[in-house]
Amino acid sequence: MTAIRTVLVANRGEIARRVFRACRELGVRSAAVYSDVDAGSVWSRAADCSVPLGGTTAAETYLDIDKILHAARTVGADAIHPGYGFLSENAAFAERCAAAGVVFIGPSPDAMRALGSKVNARAAAIAAGVPVIPGADGRGLSPPALAAEAAQIGFPVLIKASAGGGGRGMRIVEGPAGFADAAQAAAAEALSAFGDDHLLVERYFPRSRHIEVQVLGDAHGNVVHLFERECSIQRRHQKIIEESPSPALSPATRRAITEAAVALARQVGYTSAGTVEFLLDEAGAFYLLEMNTRLQVEHPVSEAVTGLDLVAWQIRVAGGERLGFSQADLAQRGHAIECRVYAEDPAQGFLPSIGTLRHYRPPSGPGVRCDDGVATGSVISPHYDAMIAKVIAQGWDRPSAIRRAQGALAATVVLGVTTNVPYLQAILAHPAFAAGDTTTRFLDEHLPGWRPDGDLTDDEWLAIAAFESLAAGGAGGGAGDGGAGAGGDGGGRDGWAGDPWSSTEAWRNVP
Repeated sequence: MTAIRTVLVANRGEIARRVFRACRELGVRSAAVYSDVDAGSVWSRAADCSVPLGGTTAAETYLDIDKILHAARTVGADAIHPGYGFLSENAAFAERCAAAGVVFIGPSPDAMRALGSKVNARAAAIAAGVPVIPGADGRGLSPPALAAEAAQIGFPVLIKASAGGGGRGMRIVEGPAGFADAAQAAAAEALSAFGDDHLLVERYFPRSRHIEVQVLGDAHGNVVHLFERECSIQRRHQKIIEESPSPALSPATRRAITEAAVALARQVGYTSAGTVEFLLDEAGAFYLLEMNTRLQVEHPVSEAVTGLDLVAWQIRVAGGERLGFSQADLAQRGHAIECRVYAEDPAQGFLPSIGTLRHYRPPSGPGVRCDDGVATGSVISPHYDAMIAKVIAQGWDRPSAIRRAQGALAATVVLGVTTNVPYLQAILAHPAFAAGDTTTRFLDEHLPGWRPDGDLTDDEWLAIAAFESLAAGGAGGGAGDGGAGAGGDGGGRDGWAGDPWSSTEAWRNVP
């Protein structure tokens, strides 16, 4: 056992704030690091202490391993939580942490290397008996040889980078004529994004679903799954709405896909939280896509339906604790949906919308959780991801969760930047979504060329905000960047107190 007393979070925004909350519940001291752009941010002030990194870009700050380790020494941190993105899947960083005598809250470097490359993950899956998509490894193949492999697999095919994710280095090719140009473009993009132009070519399933399984393992050989999430609603390969359970899985398929995820984790001796991602075809067969060796953006929906605090268990497992429960203790309870609210303009090709939040009001109420790292006065910067918040709604079944998600989005007020909230509302309101017809082609098939209807102007919204402030009597800190109300870290909105489907209530029932 390793006593973890201070956790430094090598990340920013809503995920940093989320980890600080878990630390607080465990009685562990938390430390933030922040760039010049993030100085004074509401999320950095939610930690017990903070260290400036100096610099603006990600490369100068959150990706600088030397600066992160220096900050850990400065605050006396004995553990580092990487969040997601940035250094979270960097095996060299995990090794540097170990060399510095700091616990890395995540899987081992060996597990990250075994699964961080899609090629390596594919090999591990085959060894574990997990189905993989028909495909070919493009390393060392000439363009004509790679094209020949694609023809052997059968078009359409998907070209994708072996490293990284997020849709970069990825191209769908419908036939032989466009293959060479697509492969060249994918390799160039992969090299720029990940420093590696290694490509895979796989069979492409046009109307598939994206199903992922949350797993959690400890250092004592225990591995469990927290069931599945459906993440098929994607724009340009980026997930924007996730839910659990998937409306597409039969009990038999759910059992098979979750057992496959656990088998892969066991194959590499996986510890901490991780996500095994699968493709589900129209016939109901599933195939491994990849494994993400970190916490996922969409982890709250798994927390909602199982009652487990995943971040707290990451910290506890990193300290050497055994999982305090078995697979038989876990069950899906109700239904949860997460909507990612981004500062982007759907009417302008979803370009990022940069600016200061003139007024921000997150949603609250029964069955509603909002994970964010902003408040009124926060700045949406061009230097980092444009996600403002994650709105999570839980109900006793899928229709009730959809209704709560719709109500939560309607109650979300963001002034000063344009957001994708109307787009999310249009998705939730579509009959095909209500029917559970949520393939990865959903947006192309049902909302092509979508544009928002007219909305209230910022001045009209500000008049509403002023009325709200007067009605509240100025209580709750909603107009500032660090109050305990609409934008702060206090109050009830971080949990779902008083609701029978509250995750905070459920957490009390799980060790």
